[in-house]
Amino acid sequence: MDSRLSARALSDRLGPWRTREPAYEALADAIRLLCLDNRIAPRTALPAERELAARLGVSRTTVAAAYRSLRESRHIESIRGSGSVTLALGRRDLGRASDVDGALDLQQASPAAWPGLPAVYAEAAADAPRLVARSGYEMHGLRSLRAALADRYTARGLPTSAEQIMVVNGAQSAIALTARLLVSRGDRVIIETPTYPHAAECYAAAGARLVGIPVTPGSGWDLDRAEDAFRRAAPVMAYLMPDFHNPTGESMSRDEIAHIAGVARDSGTVLVIDETTAELDIDRGGAAVPFAAAAPSGAEIITVGSTGKTVWGGLRVGWIRADEDTIRRLLAARPVGDLGTPDFEQSVVERLIPLMPEIVAQRAESLRAGRDALVAALSERLPEWRVHAAQGGVALWVELGLARSSALVLAARRRGLLLSAGPRFSVGGGHERHLRIPFTAAPEVLERGAGILEEAWAEVVDEPTAALAERMSDALV
Repeated sequence: MDSRLSARALSDRLGPWRTREPAYEALADAIRLLCLDNRIAPRTALPAERELAARLGVSRTTVAAAYRSLRESRHIESIRGSGSVTLALGRRDLGRASDVDGALDLQQASPAAWPGLPAVYAEAAADAPRLVARSGYEMHGLRSLRAALADRYTARGLPTSAEQIMVVNGAQSAIALTARLLVSRGDRVIIETPTYPHAAECYAAAGARLVGIPVTPGSGWDLDRAEDAFRRAAPVMAYLMPDFHNPTGESMSRDEIAHIAGVARDSGTVLVIDETTAELDIDRGGAAVPFAAAAPSGAEIITVGSTGKTVWGGLRVGWIRADEDTIRRLLAARPVGDLGTPDFEQSVVERLIPLMPEIVAQRAESLRAGRDALVAALSERLPEWRVHAAQGGVALWVELGLARSSALVLAARRRGLLLSAGPRFSVGGGHERHLRIPFTAAPEVLERGAGILEEAWAEVVDEPTAALAERMSDALV
């Protein structure tokens, strides 16, 4: 057992869980989804049956039956002296859909590898003798790669030197490093809601108190709420994804960048800007200038980039762009987590930099095909949903109209379609009326997924307890 979850904390995470009968299976399904989405970590002790029953207002028999169902599906085990403890789940664990062949996994919003990547790997492999002659421990990153990245920022309107670049093991590594450097327990950190879940988890694990600012498809960032949050919370840092935001697909205008960066500067807040999706343009007509280039002078900005979305998720190379003093501090903090980025992967990325215009063009074409197919299929099959066609990025953030996201995801899993429910992307709860649907798969796969969603939606809407769940959700709001 690594941690214990109180009845109050579990109740808050469950939200409107009573979406179908029998009640014990509805409760078990809701806990399964929390485990599958990693909102309850493995080796976490669940509340005692009596304690949870009292908190949820149900009989102890209902909770006992739910725990028994979870034991049968291998989501929890009972340990003498520790009660019921969640189990680690395999990557392909589908919960109630584990016996379905050919499951469609749309949980990962990541495109397939760029088609030209194998040839670049082969070219880098031919240079192996030179690479292995090095020590392999380079905390800062290969200078030639840092120079290439710096030149690319400069060409995009943000003058940058190689000393202002640090190469890391993907964007998540960069986010963890900023948390290690900037956040102490109890510090407030501003973050968008909805947001990239692993960033929220990273800062929360560092002890941050997260303060959410809303982002809405079609409307963008709530600037009044954002300004109030910066002024009242006095955050040490803010994590933002201003270009093709995940999951809404929204992008900040230059005026919005200037406004938020100015407020952050005035409050002494460091901005961590995640630009991993910034070049995934479909309709906008070219990449915007980097956030740091459009921000007013005096704002302290750390920019994060990676090859994960543009080239391939398996190419674990990212980078940080900041002023030289911040880079030195990040370098000093790095050894706690890792001792550098593999030279071979850095060599691959260095060869990819001159090919980025070609790569980005191919990405735009494939993402456009996926987005358009998904929008058309959802509009035809589920016209009651509100679907905003993002201009770029990797996913649609769909408004369902009812607080049924978790129930829908579970119903879809039973049919072999894997998605993450809206609350997975929330800060402080909510988003049961939303669903993230990535459009990074092939059009025919997305059309099949829309058909499964149509069937699953009919099931959850027809449940006799749907009206009760809706009232519970409204009461929570």
